[in-house]
Amino acid sequence: MTRETPSGVAVLLTAATRSMVLTSETERRLDALGNVRWADGSPDAWDLPELLDGVVACLTGWGTPRLGDDILTKCPDLALVAHSAGSIRNLLPQEAVGTRVTVCQAAALIADSVAEFVIAQILAWLRELHLLDAGLREGAGWSDLRHRHPGRLLGAQTVGVVGASRTGRAVIRLLKAFGSAVLVSDPLLDADEASTLGVTQADLDTLLARSDIVTLHVPLLPSTRNLLGARELGGLRDGALLVNSARGGLIDPAALQAELRTGRIRAALDVFPAEPLEVDSEWREMPHTIRSPHSAGHTLDSHRRQGAAMVSEIERFLRKEPLHYAVAAGQVDNLA
Repeated sequence: MTRETPSGVAVLLTAATRSMVLTSETERRLDALGNVRWADGSPDAWDLPELLDGVVACLTGWGTPRLGDDILTKCPDLALVAHSAGSIRNLLPQEAVGTRVTVCQAAALIADSVAEFVIAQILAWLRELHLLDAGLREGAGWSDLRHRHPGRLLGAQTVGVVGASRTGRAVIRLLKAFGSAVLVSDPLLDADEASTLGVTQADLDTLLARSDIVTLHVPLLPSTRNLLGARELGGLRDGALLVNSARGGLIDPAALQAELRTGRIRAALDVFPAEPLEVDSEWREMPHTIRSPHSAGHTLDSHRRQGAAMVSEIERFLRKEPLHYAVAAGQVDNLA
């Protein structure tokens, strides 16, 4: 008996993720593809081999169970994984990406959201909005508050961007619009690209020493874990602002806490060594810090763009058209 040509699509999204990344319009587009299986209920109860049997493409996102070697072996027809979130590091075996299965990810759509958040963090510190707000709540004098917190212009600052990743480049574009001088440390950035971006290349130590603001945009890899330790943090200028919206593991936590307690530097932290923070975590009360709960990449608009983009990738794949967000096998080691 001849086996039918596989053509199905599986939507492996939790109810929460589905409500974030899919609109009624994108759901209609999926249904229009025909032979679509929608995972339902708790992911713990999903029978992945059954959901993916005969399926050529699947849509995944936050909360999707790992598609391990056993799943890929049992589902040989699966040719495309369209991931509506960012990192694919824990989604499936990295050696399978671009070889056993084509993988697309929405990380590029998240970059704008993170970049805007980073600029918001920087501006909040430069204008000391949290201190102005607290002062008014406490009844401080109008003129006294303006005298104590006069603020600084972003365009007058030198900003060091560690990592010319997609997000790093999105941040650079916004910084250039403000007129900031931008230093970049990234061994993969060549001189021509730096010139196109309008930035100055620098090694990490030089960047830390010359920057008023430092923002991190590198993936967490064995080579970048604790990239900033006590020595590197000690090389920051007095009064420098350190922004981390990438991964908490990029900075030695004990060294950062020690610096922050002295008040010599300030920090805007969206990520932490362990997440979510425990109720009694020291990070919740860390002085000279603005903190947020890993929120940089999350906006209603970016979520919907991510879902729509990955549905478009599935449509292109089924029409045998070039994909826009496919991850090449050689890129995997450098991805977050």
